[in-house]
Amino acid sequence: MSTSEYRQKRDLSRSGEPRGSSEPSGEKPVFVIQKHDASTLHYDFRLEVDGVLKSWAVPKGPSTDPSEKRLAIETEDHPLEYAEFEGTIPEGEYGAGTVLIWDRGTYQNITWKDDNLKPMDKALGSGHALFRLKGEKLSGGYALQRIDDDEGHWLLVKMDDDEADARRNPVSTEPESVVSGRTLEEIAGEEKGPS
Repeated sequence: MSTSEYRQKRDLSRSGEPRGSSEPSGEKPVFVIQKHDASTLHYDFRLEVDGVLKSWAVPKGPSTDPSEKRLAIETEDHPLEYAEFEGTIPEGEYGAGTVLIWDRGTYQNITWKDDNLKPMDKALGSGHALFRLKGEKLSGGYALQRIDDDEGHWLLVKMDDDEADARRNPVSTEPESVVSGRTLEEIAGEEKGPS
């Protein structure tokens, strides 16, 4: 896994995004969900796998309702340092728009096959991965299921477990960053400076 495609798409000296060193984050792999107001508002769902953040754009954001299947479009691998990125990517740059850290935490791979834990890279390679999130907004089991190899389309689905809640909609009720407490509008306004 490599972040070369990530670096090719960006002028990192202009965009302010991290170049990345791909050092493991620690004992448990991390996940981050970034709310990204680019050409269209979406949520970038990222899992640490083998020194990079495997990434999917989720147009409607993640759900806590197991009956809701959310489209997740695979994007290029990002460096681990991207999990700390919050700010505005300038106009003219790839992904131009404001980014906030909507949720973050650690995750545990729970993809089993034939009584063996399947490594996360192999689970994703086979098109089906199960994991438990331990975040500030989201927790419990989730699944990623590939539905279209050619287009990189997946489904992100909440498992029916103790953390499932069909009545809760954190995407609409919890818009702020878990790092700064700011909204997208506040981040964009602060980065523009006074008028």
